[in-house]
Amino acid sequence: MEHYFTNNDDLKSEIRKIEYSVLNTSFIFYSDLGVFSKNKIDFGSQALIKEYLNNAKKGIKVLDVGCGYGYIGIVISKITDSLVTMIDVNKRAIHLTKRNIEQNKVKATALLSDTYENISESYDVIITNPPIRAGKSKVLEILINAKEHLNPDGELWFVIRKDQGAKSIAKELIKYYKVSELNKSKGFYIFKAKMN
Repeated sequence: MEHYFTNNDDLKSEIRKIEYSVLNTSFIFYSDLGVFSKNKIDFGSQALIKEYLNNAKKGIKVLDVGCGYGYIGIVISKITDSLVTMIDVNKRAIHLTKRNIEQNKVKATALLSDTYENISESYDVIITNPPIRAGKSKVLEILINAKEHLNPDGELWFVIRKDQGAKSIAKELIKYYKVSELNKSKGFYIFKAKMN
């Protein structure tokens, strides 16, 4: 089985269009085979965005890690007028994200990067719905190494399902961050972490 965090150049393409509205703002996303949640915006990402937008600062620098076809980063960019960088290890996801940036007319960039390998800047917020199926060590790599790319008062936002280890991952992060559990919905936990 192909996973959304692998690249298969032979995978056929079946573009589909997803229309979505957040805070009375309409979005169109193009999706395809071989990317995460290809047919609809997944519940975890929706829950994360909803919580984030309740608290969001305007006009900041945001990094969306494991962006898929760009839902989280594009919504943040449009609604908070922030400069968003979106990264993913999946070439098709990045191709779709670039198309969706243009489609939704946002100030954002997308680039291919395995976690932070192509990231040299620092951000006010790093946000992720991490690729659980890539394994716990990859998820922890994304979450722990975020601290190397956060501004001094920066925040790490993430969502994990209870049955996919939300509590144990949050416990692991306490060594590096002050972790707050902000909300939970349908088994999805939304966390915010700040550096100690």
